[in-house]
Formats: sequence, C-alpha cells, structure tokens
Amino acid sequence: MRPRARLIYNPTSGNEGMRRYVADILDVLEQAGYEASAFQTTAEPFSAKKEASRATEAGFALIVGAGGDGTINEVVNGIAPHKHRPKMALIPAGTTNDYARALRIPRDDPVAAAKVILKGQTLRMDIGQANSHYFMNIAAGGLLTELTYQVPSEFKSIFGYFAYVVKAAEMLPAIQSVPMHLEYDDGVYDGPASMFLLAMTNSVGGFEQIVPDSSMGDGKFSLIVVKTGNFGDMLVLIAKVLNGGRHVDDSNIIYTKTSKLVATRKDGGEMKINLDGDYGGSAPMTFVNLKQHIEMFANVDEIPKKNLDIDLVRQQGYLEEVENISHQDLNGDGQIASGDDK
Repeated sequence: MRPRARLIYNPTSGNEGMRRYVADILDVLEQAGYEASAFQTTAEPFSAKKEASRATEAGFALIVGAGGDGTINEVVNGIAPHKHRPKMALIPAGTTNDYARALRIPRDDPVAAAKVILKGQTLRMDIGQANSHYFMNIAAGGLLTELTYQVPSEFKSIFGYFAYVVKAAEMLPAIQSVPMHLEYDDGVYDGPASMFLLAMTNSVGGFEQIVPDSSMGDGKFSLIVVKTGNFGDMLVLIAKVLNGGRHVDDSNIIYTKTSKLVATRKDGGEMKINLDGDYGGSAPMTFVNLKQHIEMFANVDEIPKKNLDIDLVRQQGYLEEVENISHQDLNGDGQIASGDDK
C-alpha cells in the first residue's frame, strides 16, 4: 500500500493562479510514490490548519502546503501539536516566501517546487511555539509587527517585498522604543527597545543578512533586540544590514542564540506579536524552540553549509544508512530511510 500525500492549497495565492497547477503537482506526488489528493482552502477561519490536523490524524505520510507564508504557517500549526507528525513540503505562492527562500525551493514555479520532493532530500526543522501557537520562521514584537500589518494585501501582491521597504521608509521617523523585559538563555534585558526578533532561518523579510549565521535544526533561535528607536540610528543599522550583516556588532543591537524567550512590555501597554507575518497575539508571551520538530523537504545540496546544523546532517545520513542495512525504522518517521517513499 502506497503512502498517502495531501496537497493543501490556497486558491487565492499567487494572484489566484495556484488552481491551474494542482493537477501537475498531484502528478509529481504520484511520481514520488504517493497516493495523492488535494484540498482547496475555504474562507472559513483556519481552513488550512484544520485540514492539516485532520490529515495528520488520518495517518498521511506527507502534507504539502501551497500558498503564501500565512497558509504554510497554518499547515505547520495543524501538524505541530501531534505526537506523530508527517513529513511536510511547501510550494510558495505569496509575497516574500522567506521559508522557501531559506530551503532553496523555487519561488516562481509551483511545479518545480513540487519536484524538490523527487530529490528525496529532507531536513528536520525546528518549530517555534509561542504560547499555544506555532511558527516556522520568525516571531517579532515592535517595528516588524506594525510594519507587516500596515502594508495592504493588494499592495503586497503587486510589489512583493518592496512594499515592506516602502512602508518601512515611511514609518521610520515615527518609530519609538518601548520598555521591554526580555528573558533569554544567557541573560535578561530590561530597557527600551523598538523591536525584538526571533528567527529560525537566515531569510527574514526577503533579506539574508539580518541573521547571517542562522543554523537550521540546531534547537536555537537567533535573537535580535534593537535597543534604539532613534531615526538616525535606524538608518545606520539598515545600512549595516545591507553591508554584509555588520549590524550584529553594533552597540544598539543584542544578538545572541537562545532556546527560549519570555517577552513582556513593562509599562502595561500593548505589544503585538508577529508570527510568520501575521498577528499572533500580544505580550506577555513565552517562545520555545521545538528542536527538529517537523521533517521538511528541501534542496539540501543548495543550502550553504554555514546555515545547516552539521551534526544534524551527519546524524541523518548515518541513520539512513543503518536503516537501509537493518530494514528497521530507527528514527520513528514511519519509513525506512528517506528514499523509500519514492
């Protein structure tokens, strides 16, 4: 009996062009050895999340999320709470598609993105938990949160991540620091900050220099705290980001790795939290890194080695070899080695 794959796609993503690729994507999944079926999301709240949870409970071996970062985040939220989780693949069709950029998945050709599955390369990716919600790439409070909410969806669809740059330039003069209390692995920060950012890949808002040494699958968030809200200081920091990620050494920045963060706004005001580009609630909030929580298909051979957890890569290769020799499922993914489901 062939393993089952479920495609969950947002028909409004990619200027509503995803529908025309569904048959070809299902054909790719069949080529990969799966019994494939599709689910089109609806206007019902959390439609993708509910279907991903249902498919997980039904024992599907692979769930493919097709859409923008919001749709992919919903699929992650449907899978993450379960004890036994299927593999996951993504087909990007949105604005910035940070996660696809980090995993080197084609972002302008849905069928080419699906064909990544045929390579059989996967990574066990960390997933962030924020109170009762999950995120796969970023969590933030402050500037990034307000910026994301204020870019109209139709503007994002037309201009892509450039829309964020325009809005950022418009907002910079109005940025203010707020009193934050941040507890992380190596310390506590009590003081003013205009933004904190947790990242799990090196791609944030279309840029790869913001967290230049991010290592996927290492069980750690990259934490950035921007202590200043001064307009001139912000312009300098942006210039340093674009100049090879030199902002991480600036005195206005805290840059560290942590497996956990507790974030509070000290003056009692609201601090909205952004999870993968959408509103995820307000502080106080506790963020926990769930190490290697979901196995994702990726173009592993195209990802810079500095962004991979080398011990994880070696461990996976070793386990696959032993599984092939022993014909036993040693890592608990329901399959013997990564290539056996093709």
